[in-house]
Amino acid sequence: MNLRIVASLAVVFSLLLSAVPLIAHHAFATEFDASKPFTRRGIVTKLEWTNPHVWFYVNVKTEKGTIENWGFEMGGPGALGNQGWNRNTLKIGDEVVVEGSLARAGNNKGNARAVTMVKSGQKLGAASSETQQ
Repeated sequence: MNLRIVASLAVVFSLLLSAVPLIAHHAFATEFDASKPFTRRGIVTKLEWTNPHVWFYVNVKTEKGTIENWGFEMGGPGALGNQGWNRNTLKIGDEVVVEGSLARAGNNKGNARAVTMVKSGQKLGAASSETQQ
């Protein structure tokens, strides 16, 4: 009977270990370009407070007057908590100024280094993985 339990535990443990690469963290330089800084101002439209990175989306008005939706990656929830964030710091409808680095793919994405809440002027670090290179 003990052999069955040990074998079952070995199978469960193996399955758990095989899932680890699915949640692996990517390197900053793989996805973002530190030589391409940006600043964008707009209204928050969506929040994804998840591991390994928190993402938020902002409607940004272009120079031509059109609206583009941008996605910004921040650090994980724990790292953000260390910089003064919580799940309620940023809300849909908030106006923000985001500073960071553009995505290598040339799409409307970036890695945020800092986020300033326009209404209060409060500026928070975004736990960017860029500074951990």
